[in-house]
Amino acid sequence: MKKISLVLGSGGARGYAHIGAIEEIVKRGYEIVAISGSSMGALIGGLYACGKLDEYKNWVLTLDFLDVIKLLDISFAPSGLIKGDRVFEKLESIIGDILIEELPIDFTAVATDLFKQKEVWFQKGKLIDAIRASIAIPTFFTPKYIDGRVFVDGGIVNPLPIAPVMSEICDLTIAINLNSNKPLLKHIKLSKKEKEEKERAKNFFEELLENAQKKFENIEKEKELNYLSIISRSIDTMQNILSNYKIAGYRPDIIIEIPKDSAMFYEFHRAKELIKLGKELAKEALLDFEKNINPTF
Repeated sequence: MKKISLVLGSGGARGYAHIGAIEEIVKRGYEIVAISGSSMGALIGGLYACGKLDEYKNWVLTLDFLDVIKLLDISFAPSGLIKGDRVFEKLESIIGDILIEELPIDFTAVATDLFKQKEVWFQKGKLIDAIRASIAIPTFFTPKYIDGRVFVDGGIVNPLPIAPVMSEICDLTIAINLNSNKPLLKHIKLSKKEKEEKERAKNFFEELLENAQKKFENIEKEKELNYLSIISRSIDTMQNILSNYKIAGYRPDIIIEIPKDSAMFYEFHRAKELIKLGKELAKEALLDFEKNINPTF
């Protein structure tokens, strides 16, 4: 059994593919000893680290489009379209009050400090708080406030956080990239019902954004962070980080590429096919690697 560090990238609903990939990695005899995750990668990685990934998987497999909408807490709050209270109440009931330092494997959740414009690694404290900070997609989920600091999605500054696991003692580093330009060769077959839900989801979010734009155009200056302020600061943060970022040259041993056109970031009702896709693509990547290091494998 080879010990690995696992890097889980950001990508919204495509993060379901992490579940299938992890299942395939474990099935093939690899032992995960450290995880670093950003946004949905932090959520799935944190669930695996605390032994609750199966429970989460069983839950999301029951969700259809209407279930997802009910969970979103559409609020049109000035700091985000979605409060996410219901989602996080469910996640907290699954995860509990466990601390990151109590986890059986090393774990890092990456988030973005909106005002300091810097990447932050959560490696201690409440796991649920770290996850909440890491997946606060700007303009959609409201930011997470911790000790007077404002945190948003880790994918803004580091969509594939390899650096946090580079000091780990392991045999291999495996990274799962949810934003690959790789073409989707295996098109996911959808049933008639799934096609209808896909179209409903698209129409719903388009209408949501249109309504939000109309609402926020009339918002006067106020103390609370508003919609346009978060967009602006998020873009500033991205530009600041990227312009000053030096390519460190971190190269994982194995990269599992999940095509960015496999799902839109909001399609959280498509767990079944995305989990399957992650499993299939992980199997392909691992087989290629194993054959290269041992042609008789």
